[in-house]
Amino acid sequence: MKILVTGGAGFIGSHVVDSYIQAGHEVVIVDNMSTGRGRNLNLKATFYQLDLRDPQLDNILAQEKPDIVNHHAAQIDVRRSVADPMFDASVNILGSLNLLESARKHNVQRFIYISTGGAVYGEPEYLPCDEAHPINPISPYGASKHTVEHYLFMYHQIYGLNYTILRYPNVYGPRQDPLGEAGVVSIFTQQMLKKMPTTIFGDGEQERDFAYVGDCARANVLALTAQANGIFNLGTGQSTSINQLFVLLKQITHYQHDVTYGPARLGEARRIYLSAAKAGQILGWEPTTDLLTGLTQTVSFFQKVELTP
Repeated sequence: MKILVTGGAGFIGSHVVDSYIQAGHEVVIVDNMSTGRGRNLNLKATFYQLDLRDPQLDNILAQEKPDIVNHHAAQIDVRRSVADPMFDASVNILGSLNLLESARKHNVQRFIYISTGGAVYGEPEYLPCDEAHPINPISPYGASKHTVEHYLFMYHQIYGLNYTILRYPNVYGPRQDPLGEAGVVSIFTQQMLKKMPTTIFGDGEQERDFAYVGDCARANVLALTAQANGIFNLGTGQSTSINQLFVLLKQITHYQHDVTYGPARLGEARRIYLSAAKAGQILGWEPTTDLLTGLTQTVSFFQKVELTP
């Protein structure tokens, strides 16, 4: 199959591209390189540098005629969405609509959309959150990502466009940008390896569901053959506090300093972790990388790549 991946030069998207190519598929990447990196680009993929909101996007789909669209590109910074909700909506809603319209016009068979399990549910009413949990986002980011889920349902009803929605937890691993818009694992890792001060915002007892990027990339491969249209949480079903994460990374990196604490940040849930039972039953997906193994592989990557002059 030919698959168009938006955000394919980014952290998670580049791993998905690699997995698709390894599985024998032809891949086209669209990325505006605002957060993507040239070194993440798979040389076997066709690459277009373009913003999602650009009208020229339609020309790319007309020319390439992809069978599948995998939509990873997004504004993913919760804090920026709170500070500038108009920008967040322009990228995540209007950019996605631009892509959806082109997908409809050029007969894309399936639209795989990356949503957020960490932000759409808001403060959980029960844990772990499954797909039936009420949607009550507490940030513009969560609201904008969920809005596109509604558009996908409508595009299927009106135009017959098939879709699979993957709601990610907190994804970490190699290639995550420590200077970027999100990713406490990469931020801590770089600070510790460089022996810099490390700050936790809030009391550190906030809990997250950390999933390894390789496991999430595998879910995107399984989604190619999904027969049903639907929404699937990814996640480990377990929570880890930021304080626990700090201790684990401190041990792996042999960091000698204590953490400092700063003010909590707006728009972030206190405690969230996800049930991926539905993904297991229907997609055949389950996480296989435990947190210690994943963190060790991430630190190794940073030692070899991020800190190399």
